[in-house]
This record gives sequence, C-alpha cells and structure tokens, in this order.
Amino acid sequence: MKILITGANGMLAKAVKEMFKEEELILTDVAELDITNLEKVEEFVSNCKPEVIINCAAYTAVDKAEEEVDLARKINKEGPRNLAIAANKNGTILVHISTDYVFGGDLSLEEIYKEDDKKAPNTVYGITKLEGEEAICENTANYYIFRTAWLYGDGNNFVRTMLRLGREKEEITVVADQHGSPTYAVDLADIIHQALKKKIPYGIYHTTNLGYTTWYEFTKEIFKKANISCLVRPVTSEEFVRPAKRPKNSMMSKDKILQEGITIPTWEEALGKYLEIEM
Repeated sequence: MKILITGANGMLAKAVKEMFKEEELILTDVAELDITNLEKVEEFVSNCKPEVIINCAAYTAVDKAEEEVDLARKINKEGPRNLAIAANKNGTILVHISTDYVFGGDLSLEEIYKEDDKKAPNTVYGITKLEGEEAICENTANYYIFRTAWLYGDGNNFVRTMLRLGREKEEITVVADQHGSPTYAVDLADIIHQALKKKIPYGIYHTTNLGYTTWYEFTKEIFKKANISCLVRPVTSEEFVRPAKRPKNSMMSKDKILQEGITIPTWEEALGKYLEIEM
C-alpha cells in the first residue's frame, strides 16, 4: 500500500511511520508539500498517486492560536480541505486527525461525548479544527476523521514535562477539574493501522486510550509508575488561567470504533508502555 504522510516530523507522524514501515511511504513536511496550497497539493497527489493520505500536519499550539488565527485556519481548515479535494480526484482514502476541542467541553461529567453530539468550540484551535472536519466532509466521501485528545509520544509532551518537574521539585500543582483520556501516539497509530486493514466504514470516530482521568490523577500515576516522590497538589482551572479556555469535559465515547472490532489499550497500560521506553 502506498501511503502519503504529511507533517512527517511530528510526534504522531513518527509513530505512524513506524506502524506502517512495511508499506511504501511518501513522507512530507512543509518543505516538500505545503498543504495550504491547493495547486501544489493536487499536483503532488496526482503525481505520486497514494492509496492513502494520513494527514498528521496540524496547528496545535492551542494558546498561540488565539493570536495567530489566520495561520491556524490555513493549516487546520484549508490544508485538510485541499487534501480532501486532491484525494477525491484521485480515488485516495484520506485519514485526518481531529480533536476533542471541537466540542464545548462543558457537558455534564455524568455524560461523555459521542461523535454526533453538538459541536460548540470556544477556542480558535477548536473552531479551525471543526472547520477542517467540515471541509473534508464537503469534499470527499472516502475519509476517516479520528478525534483524539491529550496526546503524548516521541517529542515534547505532558508526560515528559511531568517527569522532569517531578525530579526537579519537591511539590507541583496540577489542574484537577479537567477530565479526559490520555492518548499514546503509538496506540493512535495502531488504531489507524487496524482501521485501514479492517476497512471499517468511512466516517468520524473517537480514538483515545480507554478510560478517563484528570490531569492531576494522570500526573500521580506518572509519578507512581516512575517511582518519583514529588508531591502533587490539585488546583482548579480558574487558578491556572491560560489564553485559550481548556475543556472541563474532554471525555469521548469509543463505543463506535470498538464496535468495529478495533482493540484499544487503557490509558494506564499505554502509560506503562511509554515509560518503559522513556526511562
């Protein structure tokens, strides 16, 4: 299978490259393919004729996006739209990664988000990612949109930061009222691999590791598994203000993709796998 991977130097792309290493891979970053340029995208896809495009390119600087609105929109909306147009013209399957931020994040904690629930993004990042989803749906039928959250892997990420802080400090504070599912990039890449091999129905799926936690409880589990004795104190979102509002509820149901026979580890199992490598 010939696969075009965009954003090839990113955290997820590294995991995707390893997961699909037996396939014929075409690796691109902005230097090789500017996905915001429709003419270049159409020419590139027409020439290399991939069977699948896995779009790992994204503007993910959630706080900075509040200032760089145009750039975030170009990468998160126009890029996916261009890939969808080119994919549709060439009979190519498009795999795109989206986010829990397309929801408002204010759903009652007794509930979890399903794929078709109301979208109400309240950050530039979330708005532009939703616009990207909509642009894909408008321009091709052969797509998978995988919404994920709290991603970590080979690169700068929350787990690596907590490991460093835990070794440097005797005490840290972590937000305890934001709920979601940490997601190991290797497991997300495996979900993509399983979905393509099984040829599950096209559409939108929620794809995080199984189970739910908070950043506070996640940090405590990191320290427990890493044998770090740093004290973790809980704080509220209001005590830890950021330029972009963080969702209180990022919990997404995985029922839809699990019903397709896709296997997904728990977030605790995933963290253990990651720490074996990281440490």
